[in-house]
Amino acid sequence: MADILDQEKMVGDLKEDSPLEEAQEELQTWKNKIEKADDMKARLILEKLEEDEVKTKAKQEMMACVEKQGECQKAFTQSMSRMQDEIVKLAERKQVLLEKLKRVQAELEGKRAECSTLKQKFKIYAQIPDTEVKFIARNKEVRDGTDGGTQPVRGVFTISQRAAVLLRGGQALITFEEENVASQILKIAKCSVSCETAILDVKPRRITMDPAVKFEVHLDVSRKELKVSNIPPSLPDERMTDRLEISFSRPSRGGGEVERVEYDKNSGTGHITFLHPGVVQSLALRGRYLVDLDTEVNVQVGPVYKYQLRKFQTFCGCPKRTILLDDIEDMVDEEDLQDHLEIHFQKPSNSGGEIETLKYIHRGKALQAFFCEDTAEIDS
Repeated sequence: MADILDQEKMVGDLKEDSPLEEAQEELQTWKNKIEKADDMKARLILEKLEEDEVKTKAKQEMMACVEKQGECQKAFTQSMSRMQDEIVKLAERKQVLLEKLKRVQAELEGKRAECSTLKQKFKIYAQIPDTEVKFIARNKEVRDGTDGGTQPVRGVFTISQRAAVLLRGGQALITFEEENVASQILKIAKCSVSCETAILDVKPRRITMDPAVKFEVHLDVSRKELKVSNIPPSLPDERMTDRLEISFSRPSRGGGEVERVEYDKNSGTGHITFLHPGVVQSLALRGRYLVDLDTEVNVQVGPVYKYQLRKFQTFCGCPKRTILLDDIEDMVDEEDLQDHLEIHFQKPSNSGGEIETLKYIHRGKALQAFFCEDTAEIDS
């Protein structure tokens, strides 16, 4: 019986020791977990510290970038302001230049108009009649072949434009024999001319003539060179030169010994230089010449000449003995009115004098009056 009780007691003790072990095991488990948690906590703290350092560094970098951005923004703003100021200045400069360009263009147009007007004034429209000119040289110089035979024929022509004024209807030109008479008439503001039963008031005016020109043309005509025109381009240049030389060397056709040949295919012209003078004159007078190419071709020939314009002079002014009578009313016939004007201005009591010429134009008409130089002035 006692043994049974002891065994039951031992079993009861064993049953009481088993939860303790479980608690110890559980305690150990929790200790392990706590250690792991502490390790994890330590790692997290370290990681947090590292992240804080990275965060601080990033924050510093960000602040530096923000500061740099602010500086860049400030520099950009200043640069933009300068550019805008420069754009404004350039726009103002452009406007000034445009205005200046308009002024210069207006001045240019004015100058062009003035130049065109002057060109029209100085242009000479005249038909010069054909005049036969005979040049005589010493026979000895031609025979001997001296410089007189080889030198070009020289001529000097003086071209002088006569001064002119346009006489309109209701005007008259009057030329006195004495200058002082014209000067006295010009001092009178209005002249009252008796015209049958009425009084005619005329106004004396000084004449301003258009500019006129005078120049010399110096002309040299070669005795040895001949110009050939209308040459057909039917042969190569070398063959054409040979053909021209052969053709113009034939005395049977009026040619002579050729010194040099020049040929221009583009213009169809050539220059023939003869060795002796005299050939050119006869050929140039003929005007045509037969040249042997593939076939016989009739070409045009003429003299070679050079000219220079020298002593070009322009002059303008007003005549001393001629005055203009203006605002004349057509009261009577043109011839009768001209007679009344002549009678009035011949009288010394009217400050007049001897009249050389007088011309009156009825209203609705016009006349171009030309002037020539006084012989007395030229002789003096």
